[in-house]
Parts: sequence; structure tokens; C-alpha cells
Amino acid sequence: MTTTRLHMVRHGPTHAKSMVGWSDLPADLSDTAAIARLSDHLPESAIVISSDLSRAADTASAIQGSRTRLPHHPDLREINFGDWELRRFAEIDAEDPARIRAYWETPGDVRPPNGESWNEVCARVDAAIDTLLASHTGHDLIIVAHFGVILTQVQRALRLDAEQAFGHKIDNLSVTELTHHPKGWDVHRINHLP
Repeated sequence: MTTTRLHMVRHGPTHAKSMVGWSDLPADLSDTAAIARLSDHLPESAIVISSDLSRAADTASAIQGSRTRLPHHPDLREINFGDWELRRFAEIDAEDPARIRAYWETPGDVRPPNGESWNEVCARVDAAIDTLLASHTGHDLIIVAHFGVILTQVQRALRLDAEQAFGHKIDNLSVTELTHHPKGWDVHRINHLP
């Protein structure tokens, strides 16, 4: 049975206190010990790919070592928060409480103004992951991406609804390990900090 292992890594911290989606904020990669532990934890023969946002791409570069690197993939970007981008929850809640609460509490088709719904994020990321799985069957893939991107695959692999998926914590520089095989998915670890 041919299996493909995904090692989904969340980028280094941005320290932003607002909703950061498609804005290209840099990652703080100053914790070189944590980055070294992360790199050592990941399989040496794995192929590395990241979102095209610098916080993910730079984290991928920091852990790449001698591993093969694929071009950045824009469909591995974080959620597009649209008009909510770089704003704090409290500020949006004061203006549009019903919509922002529905977005986080009952994720699905609710969309930020000029942004994308959770279901749209899932469709975008699932398609990108499916392409990677088809192109690199039987390999280990290190996918350096974002909170939302990783949760889409946790939701898919565990067959959760969106609310259950959002109950999982995904820390910066954590690894979520999933295996894809002909019969479906196995989940090994979620939010592991090496």
C-alpha cells in the first residue's frame, strides 16, 4: 500500500494581535533552538513546500537543510479575511457582531466582506493538497503553511465538522502529521512541538 506522509508545519510567529490572513507579515525566526529541533524532527528525505507568504516561505527556508524544495504555492495561503484583515476581533465585533461570531462559532458559508468562507478555504486547500498527493505519492512532504490551512486537513482527515476542527490548537512551529493512503487518512499527531 502506497502511503504519503504530510508533515504540516505552522510558520514562525508574527506577534500580530489582529486577524492576519493574506497580509505578508514576516515571521520571527529568532528562536534558532526551536527551529533546529523542528528541522531535526522532520524526515531528511522529505520534500519541502510552503505557502507563498513570506512568514511560511522563510520558515520553510529555515528548516529546509539539504531537502528538496518545491516552488511556493499560493493556494496554501492562510484564510482571506477580506475587509477584516489586520483588524482586531473586538473592533469587528463592535461593527458586525452577528457575522464575525457566526464566522468563528459556526464556520461554513459565512464570509467576511470581500473575503472567503471556511468552506471556500477548505476547497482551495484540499485541491492544492490533492495535487501534491498525486504528484508525490509515496513521499514525505513537509508543508509549511498556516493555522487555517492545517485545520482544513485535520478536518478532512478526521472527518470532523468545522466547529470540531476549530477546537484544535495549532501553535507556531508545531507539526501536524497525517498519512494519506488508498483507503483514506490516518492522523498521527496534531500540534506536536518537537
